[in-house]
Amino acid sequence: MMLSQTGTAELFEKCGIQLSSLQYSELSRYSDILTEWNEKINLTAITDPEGITVKHFLDSVYPFTFFELPKNASVIDIGSGAGFPSCPLKIFRRDISITLLDSLNKRVNFQKLLSDSLGLDAVCIHGRAEELGKAPEYREKFDAAAARAVANLAELCEYCLPFVKKGGVFAALKGSGGEEELSPAEDIIKKLGGSVELVKKYALPNGDGRTLILIRKVSATPPKYPRNKGQIKKALAAGVRKAKGATA
Repeated sequence: MMLSQTGTAELFEKCGIQLSSLQYSELSRYSDILTEWNEKINLTAITDPEGITVKHFLDSVYPFTFFELPKNASVIDIGSGAGFPSCPLKIFRRDISITLLDSLNKRVNFQKLLSDSLGLDAVCIHGRAEELGKAPEYREKFDAAAARAVANLAELCEYCLPFVKKGGVFAALKGSGGEEELSPAEDIIKKLGGSVELVKKYALPNGDGRTLILIRKVSATPPKYPRNKGQIKKALAAGVRKAKGATA
């Protein structure tokens, strides 16, 4: 169950986004499917109508108003879970094509049903980013990658930037204080062929702080990346120790 159309439209308007009747209907259907499936598999801890509207739907669309996502762009959503941010974004940007990648097959099954129900034409893939990021059919094939995952920025960049073609972008949707993850990630961003283009701090209508970190792909990612998960974790731990040593 969604908020009323008027209430939902008012929340989106606070962020400068116009909500059509069709978009409201599609978001309402999305909410119903999400709530129903959440009783079978753990998709979200947020189940109240306003929480779903603000913290999932609006939170997925709003950051994409801060930069230009080209018409007909191809977008891959890494660790896509319940379809955030790519599925709500597709409802507002029907011109883009979306690919959803998740490591849990149950979530991929949900995504497929959601896509079919809303006519999103999403490509839903069961797999791991650190493996598919090296596969020729996916590597550097997308105009944009997006992630709303909880992993730190350095780790997310290694998972996401290999999918982005030169000239494209990686949009990392972080919480309040997300900019603090930038400094430890600067080295790996450069190694992956990225350059930080935008750091935008903003708030949702309920006051929750958010940070958009936009990274432009300026050169090809070296073949050694992405590394496997163990190597990524080891490198991150070494970087933390080095940073602590430098400030000691």
